Amino acid sequence: MHPQIKERGQALVIIAIAIVLLVAVLGLVVDGGNVFLDRRKAQGAADSAALAAALIRIKGQGDWVASALTSAKDNGYENDGVHSVVQVYSPPSDGPFVGNVEYIEVIITSHVNTYFAKVFGMSQVTNIAKATARSKASEVRAVLNGLAVVSLAPSSNCLNEKAFWVHGNTTLDITGGGVFVNSSNKDCAFIQQGGGSVRIHGAGQQITVVGGVSVQKPQLLSPGVSVGASAMNYPPPFFMPNASCGDEVAEVNADGTSMSPGTWSKKFPPEGITSLEPGVYCLKDGIDLAEDQTLAGQNVALIVLGGDVRFGSHANVNLDAPDKGDYKGLLIYVPTEVSAKVVLDGGPNATFQGTILAPASQIIIKGNDSTNGFHSQIIGYTVEADGSSNVVIVYEDAQNYDAVTMPEVQLSQ
Repeated sequence: MHPQIKERGQALVIIAIAIVLLVAVLGLVVDGGNVFLDRRKAQGAADSAALAAALIRIKGQGDWVASALTSAKDNGYENDGVHSVVQVYSPPSDGPFVGNVEYIEVIITSHVNTYFAKVFGMSQVTNIAKATARSKASEVRAVLNGLAVVSLAPSSNCLNEKAFWVHGNTTLDITGGGVFVNSSNKDCAFIQQGGGSVRIHGAGQQITVVGGVSVQKPQLLSPGVSVGASAMNYPPPFFMPNASCGDEVAEVNADGTSMSPGTWSKKFPPEGITSLEPGVYCLKDGIDLAEDQTLAGQNVALIVLGGDVRFGSHANVNLDAPDKGDYKGLLIYVPTEVSAKVVLDGGPNATFQGTILAPASQIIIKGNDSTNGFHSQIIGYTVEADGSSNVVIVYEDAQNYDAVTMPEVQLSQ
């Protein structure tokens, strides 16, 4: 055979192999790229469809399955059985949430036609995208899962804006619930100085902090501190109480020592008042109970619409929250729009029963050495514990305010 003819034959073989390789590369680049893009698109469509279904179901506004299918169609997956199939399940058909009706699962099966890969007998590639969304309805339950003392501030510093600061020689002696500090400050979200101590009684209860801590004497914190917790949204995820007394106006009774509930615009309690009739008091100028002064009230809710709150040392306090109605378990409420200073003190026989909720306020807990103390859940923007004595805090759900939680719609996977 002539050498030139042989070389031409070899060249044809090499060209044929090159063409095959070129087609393979084109298939990988073009068809692979299309498959990859479709996979991302299908996953986004599944996520959107699951969230759309969860939102419709939580609102109770219609057919949530139809909503998922419509969302998928709007994103290019028509559920025509040829190019795509969209399946909607609740509870999910597989995965970690099988059997849980709070979750909605959307599965999109997409068929992608190929161009160059057909040469190798692959005319179609299938993508499967799954998404699961949670639709949790509102419910009435213990505020913030029954934590006894909570600082809500999402951030703080180590100087003049401390999130949770226990110092002096005071002891927070807590039973029934833990302490939660929401600040993400990595150095001093929780600060312990001097002889300030925290003792928590109850299995599983502890001091839990989102950020870091600055502790001088770790032995004064029992059972210790856990850092790195998940942060809580601010404002917190529950519906706040209604801060209104309607048209009712508080009045001083004829005996000069008691008063009736309603709105009060002056100094509270008025001079000479030692007892409160049951009901809701809307106070526009805060609370100022001086040292050695007496104030008693059963089934009362004190809503502070302006001014600061101060219970003086040695004050004879005996206040108990309502045991029924919209304000059941709510003793003192300072709405989010009111940034006040709330000083909680009192004499050796002082008793507070019910939730003290001041989500935008600085709460200062003083050592009152009362054996009864606070049968309360205490929630503030920041919390400071100071003094020279023991502060008893006992949390029991039945004695405190239960709130309506926010409905939740959340993409789970």
